[in-house]
Amino acid sequence: MIIIKVMGGLGNQMQQYALYEKFCFLGKEARLDLSWFEDAAMQEKVFAKRGLELLQFENLHFEKASGSERAALLGTGGLSGFLGKVKRKLNPAADPHFFETDMYHPEIFTFTDKYLEGHWACEKYYHDIMPLLREKIRFPQSRNPQNIDMAERMEKENSVSVHIRRGDYLDPENAGMFGGICTDAYYAAAMDYVRECLPGAHFYLFSDDTAYLKEHFQGSEYTVVDWNRGADSFYDCQLMSRCRANICANSTFSFWGARLNGRKDRLAIRPAKHKNSQTIDPERMHELWEGWVLIDEKGRVL
Repeated sequence: MIIIKVMGGLGNQMQQYALYEKFCFLGKEARLDLSWFEDAAMQEKVFAKRGLELLQFENLHFEKASGSERAALLGTGGLSGFLGKVKRKLNPAADPHFFETDMYHPEIFTFTDKYLEGHWACEKYYHDIMPLLREKIRFPQSRNPQNIDMAERMEKENSVSVHIRRGDYLDPENAGMFGGICTDAYYAAAMDYVRECLPGAHFYLFSDDTAYLKEHFQGSEYTVVDWNRGADSFYDCQLMSRCRANICANSTFSFWGARLNGRKDRLAIRPAKHKNSQTIDPERMHELWEGWVLIDEKGRVL
């Protein structure tokens, strides 16, 4: 059995669910471990408390790992405690707990009994089943007429979503890892790229800091989407998916706005790296993110 730990915000949860669906697609028995959201001590350690937002989607079905299934898998082979650590160091393949340490781990698809812990952001993990995921990941009908009207408008024009994440990325705890990637130069280059591809493009801006958007993006080609708050904030992701083009932040939230965009002529743009700990390798990134446009912090299209 494959058990995948679910943790983090909506974008990460969707990635962990997508990996679960990939294993099911391959005919392997898989479960999702939701215990992270029930662990009060763990919630206190994260910068922003998270809820299990997967439950907000309509008819999203998955098998939940029970406590006994999780214990049985992680206890396999007596690998707990000090002796377990020694055994794992001598024979890593015997460790039932696999941690994500690289952008892409193709070896996970050879596993039969493993507990997988990671965020699994790489597009290559589930690129081949994205049509299936778009069928399964369905937003409930919004009761806000602004969302309904906006989605209809986006369908009729050269609409472009632009996600600018600020909020927790400006905190000292996160700035070193995530800051300085989606710079002004990145967004300017991304918008210029879109303007060349889509004449008359209209940019719909999304952020956790809409006051910043209104100050820095003024003019008839911009619309700031500022009404989806709290439990309704995930409708921003749905609206992103209705646009013809998507300019993403280094954020899994906007990655999924682009992924759920099912247009055949979709234009998806993302920063060349997600974290400052990553080294940019354009050739590898184009392989792992097939069909995406990559732009670095200096505004260079790679």
